[in-house]
Amino acid sequence: MTKAVRFHKTGGPEVLQMDEVDVPAPGAGQARVRHTAIGVNFIDTYQRSGIYPAPLPSGAGNEGAGVVEAVGAGVTQLKAGDRVAYTGQIGAYCEARLVPADRLVKIPEGISDEQAASMMLKGMTAWYLIHRTYAVKKGDTVLFHAAAGGVGLIACQWLKALGATVIGTVGSDEKAKIAKAHGCDHPVVYTRENFVEKVKALTGGKGVPVVYDSVGKTTFDGSLDCLRPLGLMVSFGNSSGPVAPFNTGLLAQKGSLYLTRPTLFTYIAARGDLETASNALFGVVKSGKVKIEITGRYKLADAAQAHRDLEARKTTGSLVILP
Repeated sequence: MTKAVRFHKTGGPEVLQMDEVDVPAPGAGQARVRHTAIGVNFIDTYQRSGIYPAPLPSGAGNEGAGVVEAVGAGVTQLKAGDRVAYTGQIGAYCEARLVPADRLVKIPEGISDEQAASMMLKGMTAWYLIHRTYAVKKGDTVLFHAAAGGVGLIACQWLKALGATVIGTVGSDEKAKIAKAHGCDHPVVYTRENFVEKVKALTGGKGVPVVYDSVGKTTFDGSLDCLRPLGLMVSFGNSSGPVAPFNTGLLAQKGSLYLTRPTLFTYIAARGDLETASNALFGVVKSGKVKIEITGRYKLADAAQAHRDLEARKTTGSLVILP
């Protein structure tokens, strides 16, 4: 038996509970992984609260790193003792589990287990946003909301490495300093500054070609107003709540804008794409161009507190659970 944090009903952080679960021998195509570190992400709170429905009872968490204990029939690319990481498999808040082997990637030398566990989801999200959803070019100016968050800090550094100018919204002066130190050229404290006016001023009234928005409800309308004609609105999260239904005619009125609601798991569904994304992420971190900031460490029994801190916007960078 092994310990796992699960929820039997949706709700606040208090619905998370510690259960004893059995982890059998791996079946065909599977590997049994003993976690050394587990990542904490906003999507975990969406699943727990029911915004993103999951079959109940459900495990919590979507990414982790650890050591392969055993592999099932047909698994040739992994062996016991390999250090591995993954994302996109709900149920990561546990000591050990089974994972489809084709969803695991080996952790290269020079990357710690804590780094890997805390950056798979956030780092590959940054990768697809700035390389595939909109391929940022040298000289582009972009707006990235929640610039001091887990995805934001990685994205700001990566964007600077690409030669982009980054405007980023943050919730406090402290977070503005953190974002600035990680490549955000123009932090905007949205609690006292109008980010639309700031973007217009910084771009000479033209607006930006792309807005990356994981905040949702409170920033969506303003984000559209920051775009230049034919610009792309990338809505990839809703930490302030889901975006309200709206008349798509607004996209025409505001300059024939494009709107997309992407998710990482579509971009890495194919094994080849997963390898491309993870290799790019590991490479940029090993190069030193992107540093992974782990700012909070929690015990498995304290997973609910990790969710409280995340939802209260008390955190910056990446959080990990150490089982």
